[in-house]
Amino acid sequence: MTSQLKTGLLLGALTAIIVLFGQMLGGQGGMVIAFILAIAMNVGSYWYSDRIVLRMYGAQELGINDAPMLHTMVRELAETAGLPMPRIYVIPEETPNAFATGRNPAHGVVAVTQGIMRLLSPEELKGVLAHEMGHIRNRDILIQTVAATLGGAIMMIASMVKWATLFGFGGDDEDGGNPLLAFALAIVAPIAAMLIQMAISRSREYLADATGARLAGNPEYLASALEKLDAYSRRIPMHHGNPSSAHMFIVNPFSARSLGNMFSTHPPMEDRVQRLRQMR
Repeated sequence: MTSQLKTGLLLGALTAIIVLFGQMLGGQGGMVIAFILAIAMNVGSYWYSDRIVLRMYGAQELGINDAPMLHTMVRELAETAGLPMPRIYVIPEETPNAFATGRNPAHGVVAVTQGIMRLLSPEELKGVLAHEMGHIRNRDILIQTVAATLGGAIMMIASMVKWATLFGFGGDDEDGGNPLLAFALAIVAPIAAMLIQMAISRSREYLADATGARLAGNPEYLASALEKLDAYSRRIPMHHGNPSSAHMFIVNPFSARSLGNMFSTHPPMEDRVQRLRQMR
């Protein structure tokens, strides 16, 4: 299935959730308003979701003089992958992690935390950067960023709807919506959004691992990095940001606050490492 089709399905599913909120809370009129809002959010998320996510984490762009080794690594990997040079950002967080974003390879961005540059060896860092370049090469970055933006919006709307129904907003007559159903949807919708993210993210992580291992030239670089990142992210979870964007990172930055693997946006780390080491 192509990236464009997946993006369309994702937008359709999340749009339907938002429209249902409107219908259950405000009837026919609420559904129309919610549909218009959803269209505006879809357009905005396509064009601006990368900026929204970067701003969410306080990421700052790094020039070549700020991090020459990092720029050299990314440039070499971009040349190997046949991709334009992405912009590089740093996130002021000690939790070691990284993600890629942008609506297409020409607008690609690789973001790393301050902690990852201190923790990993140059070879391991190259493996992580190659994984993120793999996401850009495989055109995963648009769908991941859109999922993060709309997933966060659904969580915010769900919270607003819960409070609105608790305080009696929203009609329950023939022309109005059903506040009880709206309240139930406000509980279920964030879970549905997370399941949509999981269905997309897990398979893309395996593919980005394999692509990154080939770009880096040695699967062990990434395998060793993943083991370190997984261990440290459990000890030093990220305290800022939104869990709706967890699937964008190379490892779950909120894993220490999650309920286990049942709703994890990432494949089991043991499986990822094993697959990489089998590539040798």
